[in-house]
Amino acid sequence: MAVMGTFTHPKALWEGVFEWFGHMYGRYSPEWVHLVDEKKSKKNYEEVVQTTSLGLAPVKTETLGISFSDLQQGYTTRATHVTYGLGYIVSREKLEDNLYLETSLKGAEILAESMHQTKETVVANMYNRAFNSSYTFGDGKELLATDHPLTSGGTLSNELSTPAVLSEAALEDLTIQIAQATDDVGLKIQLRAECLVVPVQLQYEAYRILNAVQRVGTADNDPNAIKDMGVFPKGVKVNHYLTDANNWFIRTNVTRGGLTLYNRRPVEFAQDNDFDTENLKAKSTMRFSVTCADPRALYGSAPA
Repeated sequence: MAVMGTFTHPKALWEGVFEWFGHMYGRYSPEWVHLVDEKKSKKNYEEVVQTTSLGLAPVKTETLGISFSDLQQGYTTRATHVTYGLGYIVSREKLEDNLYLETSLKGAEILAESMHQTKETVVANMYNRAFNSSYTFGDGKELLATDHPLTSGGTLSNELSTPAVLSEAALEDLTIQIAQATDDVGLKIQLRAECLVVPVQLQYEAYRILNAVQRVGTADNDPNAIKDMGVFPKGVKVNHYLTDANNWFIRTNVTRGGLTLYNRRPVEFAQDNDFDTENLKAKSTMRFSVTCADPRALYGSAPA
C-alpha cells in the first residue's frame, strides 16, 4: 500500500516553486449524459423485462366469435451494480511541511477527476463494445447487430447491413431504417433519431453534414434535407471516450428499456486518520451499472 511522504514531492518542502503541472488540466463537461438516461436504483440489481403487443386485428366474420390474443413476455435484461473506488494515503509530515497545499497538489480535486473519467469510460465502453459479440445483452446478442431475435420470430437489425463511413447517404439510409422499425409483433412504431454520436475524429464531418445549407460535397443546388427536416433534433454529440475513429451511432427516442445508467450510489468522498501512523487516508467510491434492454435505442455503423 503506497503512502505519499515528504520524499514523494521533495520540492514541495522548499520555497521557490512557481507552479506545478501535469496533474490537473481543463475538464470536459460530462459527456456520458448524452449517451444514456440516468435512473436511480435502490436494489442490488435492476431487471428490464420485455412484453409484446397484440398485433394487427383480423377480420371478424359475421356470426363467428372474435379472435383473442395475449401479451407475451420476452427476454429479461439484468443490470448488476458495480462499485468503483480509489484513494490515496498521505503522511502527516507531508501535510505539515508541504508549502503549496493551498495553491496546488490538491489531492481531492485530482481524485475527483479520476472518478469523473472512470464513469465516462464505463458508459462509453457500452458504445465501444457495441459491435463486439463478447458483450451481450438480454436477447443474447451484442448491442448492435443485424439479427436481434424477435419473440414472434424473425430478426431486427439496428446497424447498416453494409457498414459505411459517415456520410450524408449513410445517415439517410440508417434514418430510413429507423423510420421503418416495428415492435416485436410487427406493428409500426414512432421511432425517431434523436442525436448523432461520433468520436472526435468525425466531429467536423458530422457538423458539415448536419448544418450545411445545401448538400455536402456536391455541386448540386439541392437543400440539405437532413437539416431542413430536423432529423436530429439534439444535433451532434462528440464523445472523447469513444475509441474507434470510424464508428458512429444514432440514439433514438426509446426511453423504456433504452440506454440506461442505474445510479445506486452517487460519488462519495471520505477521509480519516490512522491512529498509529497518523497518516491521512482519502477515498472516493461510486456504484452504478449501465445496460440497454431494447436494441431499438441505438443504431450505428462500424466501417472497416
